Amino acid sequence: MTRAVFLAAGRLRTLSLTANRSPINNVCSCHVSNNKTLRLPTHQVLLIQQQQQQQRHYISSTQEQQFQQGQKSIVLKTPKGTKDYNDKEMAIRSHVFDIITKVFKKHGAVTIDTPVFELTEILAGKYGEDSKLIYDLADQGGESCSLRYDLTVPFARFVAMHGKEYQNIKRYHIGKVYRRDQPAMTKGRLREFYQCDFDIAGTYDSMIPDAEILRVLCEALTALHIGPYTIKINHRKILDGIFEVCQVPQDHIRSISSAVDKLDKLSWEEVKREMIEERGLESHVADKIGHYVKLQGGQELLDVLFKDQAILNNKTALEGLKEMKLLYEYLEIMDVQDKLRLDLSLARGLDYYTGVIYEAITPASTQGGVGSVAAGGRYDDLVGMFAGRNKKGQPSMKVPCVGVSLGVERIFSILQAQQHHGTQVKSKETEVLIIAVGRDLIKEQMRLAKELWDHDIKASFMFKNKPKLEKQWAMCEKDQIPLAIIIGQDELNANQVRLKDMRIKDKSQGGGIMLQRSNLVSELKSRLKDF
Repeated sequence: MTRAVFLAAGRLRTLSLTANRSPINNVCSCHVSNNKTLRLPTHQVLLIQQQQQQQRHYISSTQEQQFQQGQKSIVLKTPKGTKDYNDKEMAIRSHVFDIITKVFKKHGAVTIDTPVFELTEILAGKYGEDSKLIYDLADQGGESCSLRYDLTVPFARFVAMHGKEYQNIKRYHIGKVYRRDQPAMTKGRLREFYQCDFDIAGTYDSMIPDAEILRVLCEALTALHIGPYTIKINHRKILDGIFEVCQVPQDHIRSISSAVDKLDKLSWEEVKREMIEERGLESHVADKIGHYVKLQGGQELLDVLFKDQAILNNKTALEGLKEMKLLYEYLEIMDVQDKLRLDLSLARGLDYYTGVIYEAITPASTQGGVGSVAAGGRYDDLVGMFAGRNKKGQPSMKVPCVGVSLGVERIFSILQAQQHHGTQVKSKETEVLIIAVGRDLIKEQMRLAKELWDHDIKASFMFKNKPKLEKQWAMCEKDQIPLAIIIGQDELNANQVRLKDMRIKDKSQGGGIMLQRSNLVSELKSRLKDF
């Protein structure tokens, strides 16, 4: 009997531990890996499961012992679509965060934070075809949770939860999001990455918040010095109106919209084939759509659309055109209209967008160009999805919102490419290096460092009692430290220090200038005020 059980365990090793039990004859039907069913008495299956659990524990313990004894090695790597960041890379990221945050605060935004995982039902049905990219977590205590896909849906949930207190808010949020996307590491497309979001929630006059969001986006991208960029812009009402004019069935509009959104990666012929063969659209309808979605231009394209009688006869499209015309008037005042290009193929696949949509792209031909670096739009109904319904069946809360999200890793890829071509970002912020000339000066270096730290001056020194002079100079050069303080026995006896400005490359300053110790802090602060 024991041998039979172990044989069964060998056969059942790949089965799911959930088995169908018959209440009549106390027998379990267990599914094995070759799609066959094995019927065993319940007590025998329970014994097999117990033995399997013991075997797994034994294997785990054995592997741990082997690892500790150096008999087994593990492959050291990060999970697919993730990466480590070294000190220089973190300096670039911190630089990006500082610039973006400064722009956000200039426009009056406050920051919030939300959990990195949400209840699965919060995220469900918000991302269209991209819903398959959501990371679902294992059930932990009865709650089904998923890692957040973006920062927008959690923000809408936050506003709905906190009621009137946050129905009018400018908010920014910098945090990690997660997507089961196919990664392209060199282009900044990862499965774990940072987003920087700026959103305006509240009921305001038409297109005013939208114009400021686009101004914020332009300010941030310009301040980051990522090179040339263009902001593609469209309106969901214009796009939906075009689909109605072209006689796309209502239940196909979102599906066809997702297909059109692929025109930045696929040719029109490929997208048309998908519409017909996979989405069930008639060929002549696809041709009508093609006439419109190939159109791109500036404000003059709006003038063309205002002369299209079929578009003007469609209420949805006409509303979108009027809003877009007003937006362009505001953008001209804000001096960013030249960065925009009206692109009727831009669809933004996420289901929650209701108005203006946009996407910032960098040309692939430019240094580090990675395509899309930011995107966003208006989402007037998302908060209402979480607020419940009133007696009339309408959302109990309606908070119009508009926002933009900057992809940090993609911007990081551009700035990293620039670093390889001479534009450097320091990883260390040390301002002063204390250099010892001679031995046994470590205590004097410590005293001097302590004095500088007390005055908020970023100082460092080499942790050696007998430091080599050339290694100290090399450290100063490598870490791009702007100022060096040199102390030796002669300087100590005279209660002086020697100061050398490493930013001055000519020989005029020689070995530096002599300063009284009492004047050192004021001299350093004077030299560092513009650093």
